[in-house]
Amino acid sequence: MSDEFVNAGFGYYGVSPWEAEVIYELFSERFKIEHEDIEQDSNFVSALRVSVPLSFNEEFFKWFEYRRWDKLKYILKEMKRRRGRKNSLKVNIGFGGTPAIEFLLDVEEKEIFDNALEKLDFVIELLSFHLNFENIEDVSKVIYKFDIPTRKWKMHTIYANNKKFVLVNNSWKMII
Repeated sequence: MSDEFVNAGFGYYGVSPWEAEVIYELFSERFKIEHEDIEQDSNFVSALRVSVPLSFNEEFFKWFEYRRWDKLKYILKEMKRRRGRKNSLKVNIGFGGTPAIEFLLDVEEKEIFDNALEKLDFVIELLSFHLNFENIEDVSKVIYKFDIPTRKWKMHTIYANNKKFVLVNNSWKMII
């Protein structure tokens, strides 16, 4: 990756100025930050969205630096701890590329939230297997959610050929 700054999106609500500033600083060391408006979800006290214009792969983490990524995970865990249980914090981290990869973390329990954050970067190891669709072509976007019973990140939604598919009972169902 070049040393050129690329634009990344950052949006939030219900986040303290200190929390926002720390996250902003982590990303501004590598990106030019553009403010993103996000809709307030009445089910959550706070929400955070980061849009990274680069592909979700090993090269990104080497370029962004694991140390910086670990700091981000620490801040998100601390934000969850400070807000307590229930639907207190919703985190959405999106990556560009083909297909675009998005991670949606909205679990109630702090321990599960922390576990999900720790496992997020390990999805790279299975990504090529996950993206090997037998009957769906031209996948443009994949949304992962953390599956609590299995304690794994699983594909939840995919967009292909201007259609939306949701995983139901280990099978992709088209949603109109």
